Amino acid sequence: MVALVTRRKAIAGAVASVIALPLVPKTPAAGQPTVHELKIQSFKFVPDRIRVRFGDVIKWTNEDLAPHTATADEFGWDTEELAKGASAEVTVVEGMETSYFCAFHPHMKGSFEIA
Repeated sequence: MVALVTRRKAIAGAVASVIALPLVPKTPAAGQPTVHELKIQSFKFVPDRIRVRFGDVIKWTNEDLAPHTATADEFGWDTEELAKGASAEVTVVEGMETSYFCAFHPHMKGSFEIA
């Protein structure tokens, strides 16, 4: 028996596919780094702790009015000053410091764990 595909079924299937597409989580292709997007909000790093792999990228975006940094505790890396709306990225490499703070607001702290 041959199944009959009507125009209505074909259109409904296409619409369902288009609607579902944005709901699929974006995962990097094998071997591609993951970009971890962190926000700086209300004088906090959000989230303040993440898990990463070597080669991944950590991206901070400042959503506060005040300038901020993400600076390694021992100053091994630094995003430099981030004004409101500005972003900076750091690539995770072997041996890098995993705890950081804001140079302007030392009470702001964050860290990442390398898997």
